[in-house]
Amino acid sequence: MTTTDTVTQPVIKLHNTKTRKKEVFTPIDPENVRMYVCGPTVYDRAHLGNARPVVVFDVLYRLLRHVYGADHVTYARNFTDVDDKINARAAESGRAIGEITAETTQWFLDDMGALGALEPNHMPRATEYIPQMVAMIEDLITKGHAYAAEGHVLFAVDSWREGYGKLSGRSVDDMIAGARVEVAPYKKNPMDFVLWKPSTDDLPGWDSPWGRGRPGWHIECSAMSYELLGDTFDIHGGGNDLMFPHHENEIAQSCCAHPEGEFAHYWLHNEMLQVEGKKMSKSLGNFFTVHDLLEQGIPGEVIRFVFLETHYRKPMDWTSEKAEQAERTLRKWRRISGDAEPGKPSEIELLPLFDDLNTPLAIQRLRAMARAIENGVETPEGPVSKADFVATANVLGLLLPETGHWADAPSADLTKHETRLFEVRQTAMEAKDFSEVDRLKTAYMDAGLEVRMSKTGVELVPGPGFDPAKLDEI
Repeated sequence: MTTTDTVTQPVIKLHNTKTRKKEVFTPIDPENVRMYVCGPTVYDRAHLGNARPVVVFDVLYRLLRHVYGADHVTYARNFTDVDDKINARAAESGRAIGEITAETTQWFLDDMGALGALEPNHMPRATEYIPQMVAMIEDLITKGHAYAAEGHVLFAVDSWREGYGKLSGRSVDDMIAGARVEVAPYKKNPMDFVLWKPSTDDLPGWDSPWGRGRPGWHIECSAMSYELLGDTFDIHGGGNDLMFPHHENEIAQSCCAHPEGEFAHYWLHNEMLQVEGKKMSKSLGNFFTVHDLLEQGIPGEVIRFVFLETHYRKPMDWTSEKAEQAERTLRKWRRISGDAEPGKPSEIELLPLFDDLNTPLAIQRLRAMARAIENGVETPEGPVSKADFVATANVLGLLLPETGHWADAPSADLTKHETRLFEVRQTAMEAKDFSEVDRLKTAYMDAGLEVRMSKTGVELVPGPGFDPAKLDEI
């Protein structure tokens, strides 16, 4: 008798900013699912807020790869390496612009790698696509959607009033009334935005039909996404601070340059980040780069876990207490899973991710799986193996072997201390004198260890602030 298993494709639902509702995700081509996410401007270290969209869309990337296959998902995330902030940094430091952007780009990749983020399939740099930007600008002028004025080229918002503002839900008139826009004599409309601007001899510049200059910020993503993903692709993402004007301007440029396409079908935006309940600000002294936290000894996996405990469409508050709790949980999970190789992710436990990336609920499911393994019981959904637990966590970018070395080293040296405390306790039970047991327990807790004692043994679990050096004094 032959049994044929019917595999049902999981249904992914995503909140589409464009329609303001949760929709079933239906890719244009399941064999080539395409996603574009706006990347960093590389002039300095990535701050904590820069990291949130990286982690959010890394989870989505992992989920899409899980559902459609790693070879059938294309993810592009750009680097803005021509920008006034970069120019200013070069002027301040006296260093070459190329040297600064090469260094800061690698910093970004290293820091995001520490958070367990996969590198996208494409990581285009704006300076590599200047000819494509010039060609798109020329096309927009030809089609009547842009005009040249005093060495600049500007997009004419009035040429596309029917579509401009739909993503952010604002009319052009409302935007003019409330926006801080550059008032320039060469603009036909205050909302017109720069596609190309002139460069002086001391600034980066490229030859163009409008003179030596450099692109505006918005045109780069339109040109690069078209070259890498086509005139229509599945998902466009980024922080909600980019919704207007950046994403609104991208849509206008792309739809006017390629009216045969639809640009992006689904728009996803993550909310912003706070630190200890306040907006992150250098003036408040609560401004952190990812590198700062890593240097303080906070593992990248812990940073990622804290991010995932808040849904991506809600404001996230980074606190030291959350980091300590996350470290404690991850140490426990890594201890429970041991050296288990990833098995097959549990589709049932992954269901929260299919519902608009509900990472907080997915973590709750992982907690239940961990408890079941630790206590030797089943979850309501059935038995749980260590291999399935690790594989399910991996879809969230957790319990990865490459990001777990921080948790492995301290635990390896604790066996002799556990044996010692167990033997001392056995002696104390016979002598009815527990003073030495109490002394050791206090010493281990002072070293940052959680002491767990049962009839069958003793377990010492490293917590936040664990200091292995203190063990030598015990």
